[in-house]
Amino acid sequence: MTRSVYVTGIGRGDGRQVIELGVMELLTRHVDRVGVFRPLVHDDGPDRLFDLLRSRYRLTQPADSVYGMGYEAAGTLQAERGTDELVSHLVDRFHAVAREYDYVLVLGTDYADTNLPDELSLNARLANEFGASVLPVVAGRDQESESVRAEARNAYRAFDSMGCDVVAMVVNRVAPADREAVVERLAAHLPVPCYALPEDSSLSAPTVSQIVHTLGGEVLLGDDSGLARDARDFVFGGAMLPTFLKALTDGCLVVAPGDRADLIIGALAAHSAGAPPIAGVLLTLGERPGPDIMALAARLAPGTPVISVPGGSFPTAGELFAIEGKMSAASPRKAETALGLFERHVDTVELTKRISVLKSDRVTPMMFEHELIERSRSGRRRVVLPEGSEERVLRAADVLLRRDVCDLTLLGEEEAIRKRASDLSIDLGDAQIIDPQTAPVRERFAERYAELRAHKGVTQELAYDVVADVSYFGTLMVQEGLADGMVSGAVHSTAATIRPAFEVIKTKPDAQIVSSVFFMCLADRVLVYGDCAVNPDPNAEQLADIAIQSAATAAQFGVEPRIAMLSYSTGTSGSGADVDKVRKATELVRERRPDLLVEGPIQYDAAVDASVARTKLPESEVAGRATVLVFPDLNTGNNTYKAVQRSAGAVAVGPVLQGLRKPVNDLSRGALVQDIVNTVAITAIQAQGGTAQDAPSGR
Repeated sequence: MTRSVYVTGIGRGDGRQVIELGVMELLTRHVDRVGVFRPLVHDDGPDRLFDLLRSRYRLTQPADSVYGMGYEAAGTLQAERGTDELVSHLVDRFHAVAREYDYVLVLGTDYADTNLPDELSLNARLANEFGASVLPVVAGRDQESESVRAEARNAYRAFDSMGCDVVAMVVNRVAPADREAVVERLAAHLPVPCYALPEDSSLSAPTVSQIVHTLGGEVLLGDDSGLARDARDFVFGGAMLPTFLKALTDGCLVVAPGDRADLIIGALAAHSAGAPPIAGVLLTLGERPGPDIMALAARLAPGTPVISVPGGSFPTAGELFAIEGKMSAASPRKAETALGLFERHVDTVELTKRISVLKSDRVTPMMFEHELIERSRSGRRRVVLPEGSEERVLRAADVLLRRDVCDLTLLGEEEAIRKRASDLSIDLGDAQIIDPQTAPVRERFAERYAELRAHKGVTQELAYDVVADVSYFGTLMVQEGLADGMVSGAVHSTAATIRPAFEVIKTKPDAQIVSSVFFMCLADRVLVYGDCAVNPDPNAEQLADIAIQSAATAAQFGVEPRIAMLSYSTGTSGSGADVDKVRKATELVRERRPDLLVEGPIQYDAAVDASVARTKLPESEVAGRATVLVFPDLNTGNNTYKAVQRSAGAVAVGPVLQGLRKPVNDLSRGALVQDIVNTVAITAIQAQGGTAQDAPSGR
């Protein structure tokens, strides 16, 4: 039977989209097929939340199946034929979705110009008719803690009295200082868990793009990145330049008459210097600066928006203060902030159990990625990123910080990193920034490196120069316990990333070599491929070592290891040096680790396809069910992972290095932002040690 949860409010202004997004995140961690249903929808614009859910969670659900009917049509139907007829129609629409999905997230009505009588009762009845659990959301904004407590208690009683299965209560947008008091008071008065989320001004801050759209402005300068910045404050220019500059705040939108060239250039110059970074400049009265001023503005702060609106400062101010930020597919940073807020203040394990989410037997790529984030957050570690000024690294850091995944250290010149971050509208928050050139620990690192490499003739003077390199500095941070792991390679070569690790961190006592795996996330399972990135032509002993290491990595990430030692022949059907190497490696694995399930030599199809396995190796415990596939050489492994990635649409997470005493991981120089996020999460999990207890099975 399809399960469902109905997220509903009791009025406007509750910021419910944060909770709806958070619940969707929980569902997609555990359930393969999640549907969305919104009983009633406004007909006058796009559904921003569904567009966000569809893009973020790769939903394939047809848009016309998401909605029951429009508010206007619902009001007419209810007036002419009664509530029962309206409910009946919406129930039919819901069950059409429920038949196609394992779990359905229902988005309640929004109480905004709906013309529906007793909207709360309608939501309660729909939830009951759908057989859905109910998660009510109460607005806590601008309310005292006692008032919030009373409203939440009344909301619970209202839904409970109408027979709803209320699984928990959420109070959203509470004053941060009142949050703990609200939670304590509600826990004493409600029989279900109650979570309180604090107000976060960045969620309600409009983006510059939203301001342009609302005010009908014209973009004179600025790129997509600049238009995506949040306008966290408004500073109106009227004073002389020295006074005006003192009033600027981080992330402010400067509002000034279009003929005040001094304020325009002054604000952009301040942004360029990073003191402070601004969201942009909005020019009133329809005035446009001359071409010389515009050319100078473009050189001072490339990408920073300069916008012209026809209205004067006073009416423009009234419109600006009325705009509230909205989450949408065009504002992914708001979504990351919202999820970080949800996950910090909601007991997600408890809520998952209460909404009766059963873990799917299948493991999709998204489930695996979600699990990485969840596990890395559960045992907080610090990861150092040597390429601190690289755009993709900064964007990944933005996601990691907003989601509260781990602590970060960025290496590089602090002023340059902060300037680049401000240009990208990235708030580095509590991230640590260290410049290896000027860091107080440089001398200590030089002594340590000279000690480690003395047998190679490295002096302390030479070491002092070597450790200023970001890759060596980051590696020494890990070695000396100032960071728990390192991720690099977005702009550096693999050799530049892992050579310092070989020299400084070295291999584990039980590892002969350093090798790598890719987690290959297929449509229905996760496979582990090794070694596809490091060792060109391992001998039998090294191949056995790769297999044992890969099995340990698989187990750490929740994939039950069943090892297939791949070759061009299966069993005893072939001979030759290449097959003999794999056969010997298989025997060595069995000798060293008799507890592991291993088969080899075996062809790829016999390893993963049960029907082929029944013909070629019917008695094997691995054939047809292999989860760890060990390739005989780098040529075979690298080509195979890329072929599967491209032709099967698999998500390849890695390479993940194994065999080092402490985790260091290499990125592809073509790595996407999400690849970097995943690799940092993996590195944090490696630093935690141990094996997965509740991670998704790769069976």
